[in-house]
Amino acid sequence: MSWFTNLGEFVAIPRVTSLCLSPDGTWLAAAVQTLGPEPKKFGTSVWRIGTGQDQPVRLTRSGEGESAPAFLADGSLLFASKRPEPEPGTPGEGDDAKPGLWLLPATGGEARRIAAPPGGVLSVTAARSMRRYLIAAPAFPGASGFEQDAARRKARADAGVSAILHEAEFTRYWDHDLGPDCVRLLAGEPAAEPGEAGRPASAAEPADLTPEPGRALDEQAFCLAPDGSVAVTGWWVPEKAGGYRSELAVIDTATSQRRVLLGASGVDYSDPAISPDGRSVVAICSEHDSYLRPGDVTLVCVALEAGAKTRPADLLNGFDRRPLTAAWAADSQTIFFTADENGRCPVFSIRIGTGEITRITADDAAYESLCPAPDGRALFALRSSVAEPPVPVRIDLAADAPWQAAGRPVALPSPAGALEVPGRVEDVSAPADDGVPIRGWLVLPDGASEASPAPLLLWVHGGPVMSWNAWSWRWNPWLMAARGYAVLLPDPALSTGYGQDFIARGHGTWGERPYSDVMAITDAVVARADIDGGRTAMLGGSFGGYMANWIAGHTDRFCAIVSHAGVWALDQMFSTTDLPSFWWRMFGRPDTQPARYVAWSPHRFLAEISTPMLIIHGDRDYRVPVGEALRLYAELSGSGMPARFLYFPDENHWILKPGDIKVWYETILAFLAEHVLGEDWRRPELL
Repeated sequence: MSWFTNLGEFVAIPRVTSLCLSPDGTWLAAAVQTLGPEPKKFGTSVWRIGTGQDQPVRLTRSGEGESAPAFLADGSLLFASKRPEPEPGTPGEGDDAKPGLWLLPATGGEARRIAAPPGGVLSVTAARSMRRYLIAAPAFPGASGFEQDAARRKARADAGVSAILHEAEFTRYWDHDLGPDCVRLLAGEPAAEPGEAGRPASAAEPADLTPEPGRALDEQAFCLAPDGSVAVTGWWVPEKAGGYRSELAVIDTATSQRRVLLGASGVDYSDPAISPDGRSVVAICSEHDSYLRPGDVTLVCVALEAGAKTRPADLLNGFDRRPLTAAWAADSQTIFFTADENGRCPVFSIRIGTGEITRITADDAAYESLCPAPDGRALFALRSSVAEPPVPVRIDLAADAPWQAAGRPVALPSPAGALEVPGRVEDVSAPADDGVPIRGWLVLPDGASEASPAPLLLWVHGGPVMSWNAWSWRWNPWLMAARGYAVLLPDPALSTGYGQDFIARGHGTWGERPYSDVMAITDAVVARADIDGGRTAMLGGSFGGYMANWIAGHTDRFCAIVSHAGVWALDQMFSTTDLPSFWWRMFGRPDTQPARYVAWSPHRFLAEISTPMLIIHGDRDYRVPVGEALRLYAELSGSGMPARFLYFPDENHWILKPGDIKVWYETILAFLAEHVLGEDWRRPELL
């Protein structure tokens, strides 16, 4: 139980972040995050997890860490790492090293580096039936090959130039600048092992499939055909009215010729996956939001063959949930996918041709990293819930009904081990003022009862189009439960898992339905005998931070409010964020359609705030720029309002470094203890 009472032990818990199934289906390569060799940062390593009950084995071990595991057709494992080659002085070695592409042979032995783009490797995929790979790697415009790119980088460094000339809307993304280099796709085949017959002893530099992409490949997902003959990737295209849409492009890996597979005005196609037989592509299709309504999201399937006349098929017509991930079954006739559903995120399947949708999992859990077995008898995934961290599981599929679960998911031995949480979680709901049911999770600490009611913390999720349905390391309610607090995790209007109309209830009017929904379910929970309604606080991050700022100006019912990365002035934030056009679609431009900015911006209600506030923000947050927090803190301080500002100069939208995570929680806990529990303020030691 000390995992949740000791913050040092909490941040040291291993975390399984992704899975990749070997071609023969006998084991999973798992990316596992742990504290690095020094406790100042996390590191990621690759582990082998058997598909039975074998104990997991760590495969990679270096101070630089390894990530992005992917299998070649022969079972060799690819991964990205900054680790240097064994020979001293190898290019790329040092503090400014970039991740190279490494290969761990299927037959065992030492890993070796097979590609070292000067700009590093961002992501990796491989073909199912041929020994070919595809990587994303940044390179400078006009540079042809690694040597020229390296020369360009050295020239800038020698001249002391860090400037970036932007010629497209994309300038930043979440926590990093875009440019001056641009993402390219490189296709290659590893050289043979020493003494391996029938293969070249050395491999050529991977082929550049996209020599001058501009910003088209930023943050895009891609995949390779089973035979490695073509790649399918997302591709940004400018729209006439401003902003961008994402097409799907097919690129021939032999000729680099590119053609459009899917593209339409006002629609983004993303996350493509090619069927095992190489004939079809499934992708997520997302309509752009408009001022009047939120765009819908579905899965589409289209023939991959050039010249095919078939139109993309909407696989989820009439299915009122938003798909998140998708993976092909081995027979190329069924697709597994996940979608938020009533506070859970189950696995579904859809049969191509019949359109029959089946819910595979029935538990109170969220699934991700889907890995269908090559024999069709099982599905592997990461499973988590509000009360359980992600663990790898095997879902057995019945032989007589191959797309229905034969039983509960079976947990596989995990590097992370099991955790016992200090309390319990309940599903709660209440009617909103318009009669719509609002549900959420209520985390209760051990001992909460009518005789000993617990103080309540209301947590509003970010997004805003998302749901509380999975484990969270960043907003972990069990750290609060271990200290006697109950935590309410509601899904108000704009949340996913309740249908398109539920999202539309809050579209463009953030301070209306989402606010009243949150208040309605809070009222219901406060009325419980095991909750102390006189000791309550509200916390939120991102959109939840917006709600914190909005709530502060509209009620004094809470003893304290914590606003992390929160929006304060809508017109300011929507013009300085990394994706202005995304928000302008639903709110309009501030200069031509000011109505929603006037109605729903929290900064207009500064004079109504009387609740003590803790403001938290990272300087490298480009989604909700730090100017929101700076302005909020200045205006609260200038008005004589009680406020504190916890500022992280080198963190972003999320607080990710172990030491910073600890002081984040320590500061919040001290602030709550002061204002909710009535204790003296205790400044965290390292602050």
